[in-house]
Amino acid sequence: MERIVPGLLIAGLWLLLLLFGSIQFFNVIIVLVIVVAADEYVKMADPRGLPVIKRALIDCIIALPAVSVCFIPDPGILPLASIFSFSAFTCYFLYHYRNFSESYNLFTRLIFGLFYVGILGAHCSLLRAIPEGASWLIIASAITASSDTGAYFVGKRFGKRKLCPNISPNKTIEGAVGGVGSAVIAAVLFALLLLPSYNLLFIVIAAIFLAIIGIAGDLTESIIKRGTGAKDSGSCLAGHGGVLDRVDSLLFVAPVLYYLLINPVV
Repeated sequence: MERIVPGLLIAGLWLLLLLFGSIQFFNVIIVLVIVVAADEYVKMADPRGLPVIKRALIDCIIALPAVSVCFIPDPGILPLASIFSFSAFTCYFLYHYRNFSESYNLFTRLIFGLFYVGILGAHCSLLRAIPEGASWLIIASAITASSDTGAYFVGKRFGKRKLCPNISPNKTIEGAVGGVGSAVIAAVLFALLLLPSYNLLFIVIAAIFLAIIGIAGDLTESIIKRGTGAKDSGSCLAGHGGVLDRVDSLLFVAPVLYYLLINPVV
């Protein structure tokens, strides 16, 4: 119950936001989520315990691409904001270089955080801004959530062969297959409810592809946590760890779905 009740509450609030919230209000929420996710990542990537002001500065640099897109929902702003953030990190490290014992290690960790949180996260706002974007975000969320749930139950019941034992020892190939199947079912059901006139072949193919991408996103966060010695990214979500623990798959799925929709292949 400690996980079920908060999980249902989070899912319900997210659904209400996408169904009834304006784009402007959605972007405000995304800014808050991205800033918290950036702070969680910095705490994992840099275990030195930075002063609040310095950590806040790094959080802002990482979050800048996503925040910029939220204020200016134009894909053209993303490369500019990303280059600016990269340049800001470079200047920061040049100035503080003498204070770092493993400067290159920390630099690459934070640059990856810029891509992982700031650039990938920006696509949630870009996806929301396209026609029927709220519906597509609901479908993307349904794919990631149902894939995670299906993989857990199928893996628990039938799982024998490990998927990536050195990264996440509890994940199995059977569970992954069950997760992909669950994602397809969820995507089709939500598409029939929200986008009944849309090409179901595209939905099925996209759901399979996105479910696999979502699994890769989940494994990527596991790599980060293993590499930094963290059990969870944070503790702000009761029973569910941190924000990054909840959006790790969506961070990978949202950009792929966005580019599939603006450049349809089916």
